[in-house]
Amino acid sequence: MKMLRFRSPSIRSLDQEVPCTIRLLDDSEISCSIQRDTKGQFLLDHVCNHYNLLEKDYFGIRYVDPEKQRHWLEPNKPVVRQMKSALQPYTMCFRVKFYPNEPMKIKEELTRYLLYLQLKRDIYHGRLLCPFAEAAYLGACIIQAELGDYDPEEHPSDYISDFKLFPKQSLKLERKIIELHKNELRGQCAAFAELNMLQRAHSLETYGVDPHPCKDFTGSTAFLGFTATGFVVFQGNKRIHLLKWVDVSKLKFEGKTFYVIGIQKEKKLVLTFHTSTPAACKHLWKCGVEHQAFYKCAKSSQIKTVSSSNIFFKGSRFRYSGKVAKEVIEASSKIQREPPQVRRAQFGQSRSFNSLSHKNLIMNMEPLVPALPSTNEYEETTTDNAGANSALSNDLHPPCVSMETSHLRPQLPKAEDKGEEDDEAGGTLTISELAYSPCASMLPTPVDDSQGGVDLLFSSPVQSPVRLLRELHADPDIQAQLEAERERDRAYERTRLAARSQMGGVLSSSLRLLSSNERVNACVLSVARFVAVVMGVLLVTVPTLLLLLESDIDVSFLHEIRQTPEFEQFHYEYYCPFRRWILCKISMAMEQLWSD
Repeated sequence: MKMLRFRSPSIRSLDQEVPCTIRLLDDSEISCSIQRDTKGQFLLDHVCNHYNLLEKDYFGIRYVDPEKQRHWLEPNKPVVRQMKSALQPYTMCFRVKFYPNEPMKIKEELTRYLLYLQLKRDIYHGRLLCPFAEAAYLGACIIQAELGDYDPEEHPSDYISDFKLFPKQSLKLERKIIELHKNELRGQCAAFAELNMLQRAHSLETYGVDPHPCKDFTGSTAFLGFTATGFVVFQGNKRIHLLKWVDVSKLKFEGKTFYVIGIQKEKKLVLTFHTSTPAACKHLWKCGVEHQAFYKCAKSSQIKTVSSSNIFFKGSRFRYSGKVAKEVIEASSKIQREPPQVRRAQFGQSRSFNSLSHKNLIMNMEPLVPALPSTNEYEETTTDNAGANSALSNDLHPPCVSMETSHLRPQLPKAEDKGEEDDEAGGTLTISELAYSPCASMLPTPVDDSQGGVDLLFSSPVQSPVRLLRELHADPDIQAQLEAERERDRAYERTRLAARSQMGGVLSSSLRLLSSNERVNACVLSVARFVAVVMGVLLVTVPTLLLLLESDIDVSFLHEIRQTPEFEQFHYEYYCPFRRWILCKISMAMEQLWSD
């Protein structure tokens, strides 16, 4: 009975239910309650059952921790442990995690529709970069899917203005969308228009890129991403690196530094990037490991546990659990059922559509780039500012709006704005001419655009030593602190000299002799340090080498080291001949001793 009483509090705590809210791609929400030991796979299955979705391996659930760092919910770990100290009810979002490399191989219309909703969000928040012609076609496909065929009686001349499709939407772009909607896309049903949009978006360089803001070794801002092809780096509006998954040999991180090690043009390549926080760096590393396993491996059984550091330190270990891309395509081809009904969002509930009652306000708005300063996705964790922001949101938007657009703050038109708009209409503005600047609040490491955007992610930017010294000498407070430290050093030195002068005998004479010859002291200290370092290295490396070379212990990381080509070459070409030579010398010495 005592045992039962002792365990009953923990049993009751496990039985406590935790409320969860999951925001879907069409901006609706579903709620459920979980136990404290419920794993992430339960929530993913719950959403997929709500949709009646079978091709669920492309999707994941994303959440934000109290430090505003985004994470993907791991399916094999308890939800409560991953959410840590997040406020209840837990708020998460259902999103596309792995973008299909070939959207045409998606079997069911429902899966294609969910991918279409994700790409529509990517376009709106600036993550999908595209030139003018591609932007117009994608926008026309969205309008065709939302409205159907063009009808002059129902659609006024400025009906595209009611849709906010792009972070920077010019009059010229809207006219081109109207032209394509009227002529080229007429007669297409919603499913066919969505499929055309997927095919065109798939050909863009930023398709499937979830941009992670970083600094490169020069201190310049770069966006890292992982696609079905490989690892990509963007600066400005250009892709400056593409390293295919076949050529990526290792991804690792240490603190805030992320390393990509690979081979390019038959030469070893090491790319180094710096993130804003260690948590952002670890999230970047996890995303890279998962994407490499999903797109590169042929079977999930080939996936190995990956460590973030070398063999002497444990570091972070992570293993992707789930199907890989080839297995997902094979499973999709075997689906045999009646296609499930696709419940598309109604016209007034579309994320990109603003109510016609707000038409005059919307026409006078000049969208910002980056488009949005904040999102509901992480403002659930920052409720301090919720009052003012929600009041502004209610004034600007109808009740049924997107979780990622409910805090849009329009820039009021100025006198010169009309002239700029006319220039855009007459010029050749394309979306790709803008710098690749996805909405900072929508990045995996979000930050408020109103406070400086992506640049403020890095609290300690790279500066030259000359500039740092100039700033130090110009600050009177720092000068006062330095002067106080120098005074303390002088006082300590005077005290030490006075104590030394009072010592007598052999000890004082020996100390004076050693202090008079500073070169000898420095040499002795350097030799002692060198000997200590060598002995320490030998004490570590020699037992480790003997453990690897002579023992039969079958530990996973020892087994992996023994199978590397470098280790096998060292073992057979150097160690084995050296061991035979040593044994021969010992046998000869023993024979001489016995003969004597």
